Amino acid sequence: MFSNAEIGIDLGTANILVYTKSKGIVLNEPSVVAIDTRNNQVIAVGKEAKEMVGKTPRNIVPIRPLKDGVIADYDITAQLLKEILKKVSKVAGVSMRKPTIVVCTPSGSTSVERRAIHNAVKSYGAKEVHIIEEPIAAAIGADLPVEEPIASVIVDIGGGTSEVAIISFGGVVSCRSVRTGGDRMDEEIIQYIRRKFNILIGVRTAENVKIEIGHALIDHKEESMEVRGRDLVTGLPRVITVTSTQVQEAIRESLESILATIHATLESCPPELSGDIVDRGITITGGGALLHGMQEWLEKEVHVPVHLAPNPLESVAIGTGRSLKMINKLQKAVK
Repeated sequence: MFSNAEIGIDLGTANILVYTKSKGIVLNEPSVVAIDTRNNQVIAVGKEAKEMVGKTPRNIVPIRPLKDGVIADYDITAQLLKEILKKVSKVAGVSMRKPTIVVCTPSGSTSVERRAIHNAVKSYGAKEVHIIEEPIAAAIGADLPVEEPIASVIVDIGGGTSEVAIISFGGVVSCRSVRTGGDRMDEEIIQYIRRKFNILIGVRTAENVKIEIGHALIDHKEESMEVRGRDLVTGLPRVITVTSTQVQEAIRESLESILATIHATLESCPPELSGDIVDRGITITGGGALLHGMQEWLEKEVHVPVHLAPNPLESVAIGTGRSLKMINKLQKAVK
C-alpha cells in the first residue's frame, strides 16, 4: 500500500479499466450504471449493472453514461467513477488518499468533453489529473517505440470510436477518428436481423453473435448459431439460425468506414515516415481487433504488415498507467 496512489483509467464506451503502478490492471468492468429513476440513486455499477440490461423493472434503468468514448451524462459518470475507484481501493488494497490519476480521451474529443472528464475525476478528490490522448496510450500499451523518431501506426477499434494515429517522437503526427466501433456493429446486427427475419433481439445477444460468428470481409468457412428473439408479427419468442455470412453483410458498412479512416490517415503521412510504415506495418488494438479475420483482411486492403497488440482489450489501460512516468515528456510533445 502506498499513500499517493498512481492510477491510469481507460474510460471506454464499453468498459472501464483501471491500472495501478504496483499491480497492473486491477479492474475491468462494463461502463454501465443501474439507476433507480424514482430517486436517481445508483443501484449497481459494472458487471452487476450489465447483467440487468433488458431485465429490470420500470423504475430501474441501466445507463451507459459514456457515448462514443466521451461523457454523455456528467453526473452519472462522476458517480460511476466514484464507485469504480471505491472498488479499486478494496480489490487492490490501494490507499485512495489524493491519488494522481491519468485518464485517456479520444483524440477527436473537444476541450469541453475533456474538461467534463477532468472535472468528473477531480470531484473524486484526485491530487492531480492528467489527460492523455487514447492513440498514444494504446501505442504505449502495445509496446510501440513512441518516443523514438520512427513512425508507429496504431489502429484502436473500441466500443464507441475507432482511432487511427501515426505517432513519432511521443506525439501524434496524423490522426483520424470515426465514431464507429463495436457498438455500431451490434446495432447493425440488430437492424439486419429485424429486417431479414422480423425478429427483435437485444444488444447483449447481438454482441454474442458478433463475438461467436462475426468475420471481417474475408472468405471463410460459413458458421451458424441459434439466436433467440421476439417475433415482431406474433409478439411471441422465436428461435432462428443466423450464419456468419449474414453477420458479415450486416457489419460491412462499419468495417468499410474503419478502413476508409485508415486510408485517410496513411494518405496524410509525411513522406519521411512512409518508409517506416512499409517496414514496420500497423498495429491493431481494442476489442474490434479480435473480430475473426480482421488482421488478414486489413493486411490485404492496406498492403503493409498488420500486427495484433499483445493485449488488445487492455492496451489503452496499460499504456495509460505506464504513461505516468513519461507524462511530462508527452505533455510537452502534445503542446
